[in-house]
Parts: sequence; structure tokens; C-alpha cells
Amino acid sequence: MIDFHTHILPGMDDGSKSVEESIWLLQEEVRQGVDAVMLTPHFYAEENSPVDFLRRRYASWKRLSEVWCHEYLSIRLGAEVQYFEGICAIEDIRHLRIVGTNFLLLEMPFCRWTDRMIGDILELNDQWQLQVVLAHIERYMAVQTPDLWEKLRAYGILMQSNVSFFSNWKTKGKAMHMLANGGIQFLGTDCHNSQTRKPNWDLLPDRAKGLLSTSGVNTHLRRLDTDGVHLEFV
Repeated sequence: MIDFHTHILPGMDDGSKSVEESIWLLQEEVRQGVDAVMLTPHFYAEENSPVDFLRRRYASWKRLSEVWCHEYLSIRLGAEVQYFEGICAIEDIRHLRIVGTNFLLLEMPFCRWTDRMIGDILELNDQWQLQVVLAHIERYMAVQTPDLWEKLRAYGILMQSNVSFFSNWKTKGKAMHMLANGGIQFLGTDCHNSQTRKPNWDLLPDRAKGLLSTSGVNTHLRRLDTDGVHLEFV
């Protein structure tokens, strides 16, 4: 089981505030049966260049790795990249993919997307051998046109959903339908802290776990060779 979306790296964003909290979050992932964790702190273009972000990420990981050692949990570095106008022109964005893969986790605005935004998603997916994965898609669905998801899927865009989509009684039916029909390729907890936004795999319904073993999700997860920590630094 892979947690594809987390904010566990200490001091990077609004997630973990300390190495101690990060250790607790990783231990909780292990307790809940997770095999691999993608560390995906927020990347905001107005705050850092990709190079500066990678320097910060490396320093944060170095602090954490000095005290964290668990042979049964594979860790891979990445980013949750916030969409910005002109993203397709920034070649260094390619360094923010999940290291060792071509997956770029992209957070879109929480509004009706313009044709320009949709075009940027598709263009980005064709550049530098990137594979765009849209973060927590359930947050955008209510404000997009129904046919947009089929269009994005037809162009090869992948979708990540948070576990909470499956645990909320109002949305779990929709979540299960999407998982069963190939509308979700990755799951993540989007965990931020040890209090209000903890890893929550224990809330994932058993039926969803069963679907994970038979759905197309595993096809994409097999592309992640989880053989230990992977680093990338510019």
C-alpha cells in the first residue's frame, strides 16, 4: 500500500512542524500497513524557484533521515506542485516529479478551470516525459463540467484521491464507483500533522481495499519500484 500524497517532511509547508512529528507520522503509516510513502510538500512558485525548493527539501530530508530508519517503509521524495500561469514554460518543473518516476503531482485552483488551464494540464503532460497526476480530485469535481474528467482521462491524465473521499458517507458511493471504473489511479492521506490531519488508512472501507487489489490502480503503482529512498537535488 502506497501513500501517494503526504506533508510529512518537517518545516517545509503547513504540514509537519518538527522532526519528532514527522517520525510519529511515519510510524503511524507503518502501523496502518503502508509499505511506501511519497513525501510531497507544497511547491508554490511565488515562494521558491524549483532549485531553491529542492535545496530546502534536501535539508529537511537530511534532518529527518538522521533519526528515521525503518527497513520496511520505502520513502520517495516529490512535491505537490500548485498550478500557476506559465507552468509549461518552466523546464525545471520536471525536477519536482516523484523521484525515480515521471509522475508530477499537480494541485489545481479550487474554481472552474478555464480553457487555458485545461490546455496547460494537457501540454504539461506532453513535456519532458512528465505524467501529470491531479491531486485530491474530489475537491474540484463540484465546480467542473461533467465531461471534463472523461476528456482528461482520454488524454492520459491520472487522478489521485484522498482516503477521506471514501470515508465520508456523503461521498463514499461516488468514490467507490470511480475506483471501480478507473476514475482514480492513486490514493493518499494528504496527512499534515499528528492531531487533526493524521494518516487515516484505517478509515478506508474493506470493499475499497478489495477493489485496490483488482483495479487499474495497481497497474500504475507497479511503475513505482519501491526499493528505498530516492533523492534528487539540483
